[in-house]
Amino acid sequence: MSVIKRLSGIVQAKTNKLLDKAEDPRETLDLSYQKQLESLQKVRRSVADITTAKKRIELQAGQLKAQADKLQQQARAALTQGNEDLAREALSRRAAIGEQLADYQRQHEQVAAQEQKLIETAQRLQTAVDTFRTRKETLKATYTAAEAQTKIGEAVTGISDSISDGGLAMQRAQDKVESMQARAGAMDELLSSGALSDLSQPVDDIQAQLDQLSKGSAVDAELAALKAEVTSGSPAGALSQGPTGPEPAAGPPPHQAGTDDITEEP
Repeated sequence: MSVIKRLSGIVQAKTNKLLDKAEDPRETLDLSYQKQLESLQKVRRSVADITTAKKRIELQAGQLKAQADKLQQQARAALTQGNEDLAREALSRRAAIGEQLADYQRQHEQVAAQEQKLIETAQRLQTAVDTFRTRKETLKATYTAAEAQTKIGEAVTGISDSISDGGLAMQRAQDKVESMQARAGAMDELLSSGALSDLSQPVDDIQAQLDQLSKGSAVDAELAALKAEVTSGSPAGALSQGPTGPEPAAGPPPHQAGTDDITEEP
């Protein structure tokens, strides 16, 4: 039995939670206000009905009073004519009408008291309805403002999240760019040092060894030239032309002594 009660409580709690989530306070307030207006309308109808009943009693009492007055006149007329029995009958009927009039008077007083109570109730209910309507509109306006502020906050939060996501994406892109630049620089350095082969200009191992040997010979020759320059004090360029020195510059052939070639000096 306790399990069933717990399940019932869980279902009720879940249902109430769903209803609370789906409920709009503004609609609830409008519905409550509508019900109060309906109650006020019912009270007003009751006041109208009881007022109608009071008026009906007053009309009937007026008719009976008119009959009583007529019987009074008829009894007087009968006595004038010496017909005492007829006068007594008229007065007897008038007395019966008087009892009815007294009964109508009591009913009229009761209905009038009920009418007054209903009128006071309607007035109090009208005041309560007016107060509720003012409060309702205030609460609705407050709820609407709070809802708008909440939506604006959610929108701003969404924008902030978007900006934050954009900043993170930009940072990741910057990190990738820097990583790619570093990788490219490392590849260029490895290619320049010969640690890696340029795939666009493939070189086998033998050729790479020959190129390295040529580079080593050139370095050795330059080192020897620098040593010779330091030792002799002559420019390194002159030593690099060979041990026999530079060849003589080409010029005109030497002249042979003759009479044709001798000229007198002025």
